[in-house]
Amino acid sequence: MRNLGRFSLIALLALPAWAGSLDDPLATAELQPLKPSPRLLARVGEAPCATTLPDTPLTAVDAVDLMLCNHPQTREVWAAARAQAAQVGVARAGWLPTLSGSAGTTRFDYQNSAYTRDSAAITLSWLLYDFGQRSASVESAQQLLGAAAATQDVTVQTLFLNALQAYYAAQATRAAVASALQAERSAQESFQAAAARYQVGVATPADRLQAQTALSQATLNRIKAEGEARNALGTLANALGFAAQQRIVLADLPAVPATAAFQKEVDGLIAEAQARRPDLRAAEAQLKAAEASVELARAQGRPTISLGAGPTWQESAGVTQQGGSIGLTLNVPIFSGFETTYRVRSAAAQAEVRAAQRDRLRSQVALDVWKAYQSLTTATQSLQTTADLVASAEQSERVALGRYKAGVGTILDVLSAQAALASARLQRIQAQLDWNVYRATLAQSVGALDYTLLQAAAEGRP
Repeated sequence: MRNLGRFSLIALLALPAWAGSLDDPLATAELQPLKPSPRLLARVGEAPCATTLPDTPLTAVDAVDLMLCNHPQTREVWAAARAQAAQVGVARAGWLPTLSGSAGTTRFDYQNSAYTRDSAAITLSWLLYDFGQRSASVESAQQLLGAAAATQDVTVQTLFLNALQAYYAAQATRAAVASALQAERSAQESFQAAAARYQVGVATPADRLQAQTALSQATLNRIKAEGEARNALGTLANALGFAAQQRIVLADLPAVPATAAFQKEVDGLIAEAQARRPDLRAAEAQLKAAEASVELARAQGRPTISLGAGPTWQESAGVTQQGGSIGLTLNVPIFSGFETTYRVRSAAAQAEVRAAQRDRLRSQVALDVWKAYQSLTTATQSLQTTADLVASAEQSERVALGRYKAGVGTILDVLSAQAALASARLQRIQAQLDWNVYRATLAQSVGALDYTLLQAAAEGRP
């Protein structure tokens, strides 16, 4: 079998020149989307992925980076996109010839004589024409890759929003603790005033007891608020990929813009969402892939023309034979038990399913934008109203306490004013939380949730 070396050389020479990069000869790596984090448009390219908490207090940008770097879903969708990119390579490979080699040896014993037959062959096969089957296969694979990339964008934006929700919730509970501490100090001041008036005989025991009850309730509210804040920090740590007991120090939130209105009209936002939403792009790509599958099913029932060629070698009982063959093969499917008919019918029905899903999602996109826009509008209006509410409640509390200390007011007036102030502060905190979350939700519903949103907030822009 000394001629096998010659055949191996022929095989190596037959390999195309582009096969120098054997790990990815069809360059499918260029087709796959970038790694999810941190890659959003407002960030710097391929920055190192964050895996540890920063030394400085945690900002919203830090929270998003950690979520996208550490969450298993980002690895999952990126792996899925890379797998689909490889499927494009599989489809493209159908345009190229295949080269295969075979070798064998057989021992014969016949009437007290024995001999060995050795054989080897190299076969080149090339599908020359298939009436659109390979084109449809490549188109379907490319569209599914587009759907995988869009699905990755959907996941990134969902995790982005989840990170912001967890971060802003932790910020809100921290603000609630500060509000509870203020309420407790106010209640302490009221109790001291009531106790002082009681000692000089100008207040009743009921005043002192009511003030003591209000102070105890304020202390209890503060204790509960601190517990909720610890739970929120644990939830945030868990969402970012750390243990719940991981210590996290939050950075101060930037001030909410005084005129925090979203500048675009809702009709324009809906139109923008239908052009930008990655889940809608994914649905559109899946529809196109299904349409390509219909053409693929049709083409599978059509004739094919193939080229076959290759040398052969055989040695038997000391006699060596060498030869070769080349030829064209026309394969015409005549009857396949109506398999092609039902393949086409199934593929066409699947395309209708994808079209219906795309249309349903387009309608849902409009509803998502509408709800998010109205929620943000309400939160924006609530910001100013709660600011006025807190200001008036603070003034009312000061007046009521001053009147009581001067002996012209009642302890009930003081306690009522302090309760109203505590409620106003909590409503202000909720309004700020709602504004931050709904602003991010609207951006996500439009398909525009990225780091520019956080940069605008840091700069005091709506």
